[in-house]
Amino acid sequence: MTIADNWRALEARVRARARQPVEIVAVTKQRSPAEIAAVIAAGARILGENRSEEIVRKCSAHDPRADMPGLQLHMIGHVQSRKARDIAARCDAVQSLDSAHLADELNQRRAPASRPLDVLIEVNVGGEAQKYGVAPAAVVGLAEHVLTLPWLRLRGLMTMAPQTDDAARIRAAFRGLRELRDQLVPRLGAAPCAVLSMGMSDDFEIAVEEGSTMVRIGQALFADSFDKEPQEEKRVIRAGATAASFNKE
Repeated sequence: MTIADNWRALEARVRARARQPVEIVAVTKQRSPAEIAAVIAAGARILGENRSEEIVRKCSAHDPRADMPGLQLHMIGHVQSRKARDIAARCDAVQSLDSAHLADELNQRRAPASRPLDVLIEVNVGGEAQKYGVAPAAVVGLAEHVLTLPWLRLRGLMTMAPQTDDAARIRAAFRGLRELRDQLVPRLGAAPCAVLSMGMSDDFEIAVEEGSTMVRIGQALFADSFDKEPQEEKRVIRAGATAASFNKE
């Protein structure tokens, strides 16, 4: 299967489970210019990268946004404060905001740009020590701080599911982020809470069922094959979770 075939299969699987519009971020880390061009030609309008060095290298060599008006570049990985200048200058959005200090750095570095930088707050829903992201209880404070910064525009929340084959745990993490978003809307308004970025190649279908509005897909798009139906063992896991209850990029 080609990248275009994979893209169409992915769109079909998302549509089959979504009750809401869902955007697909094509994660292009370590991908060649030819692969990136192919996924854009297939229909991708948001590219995701998780390393600042790779963003700088690719944008310096040839920024595909120069050839495709409306194409966006999102930083989806952890951002070190010392890299804020590179990210703020080159990206359309940062999905991994996890501190007020980083927000201040991005805001300061973005100021000369033509428009504010979109940001999502990364939430560590499960409190896993090995993961970045703020605790759910800290989201309101960080969100209210971001809303005071003129060169940042809060758009929503992002999370990563636990690295497990337990679909019930994965579903609980995604549901937890959605419920947190729902609690924030009366306080912050709808616009700063519009995006729920959750779901990657191994778990995007569960995420979409739980209300994701944006999935981050890399491996499945660039694999040699991406079946239109889930692998049998994943189908069994999901079926069990669905009956009970209704990370790779």
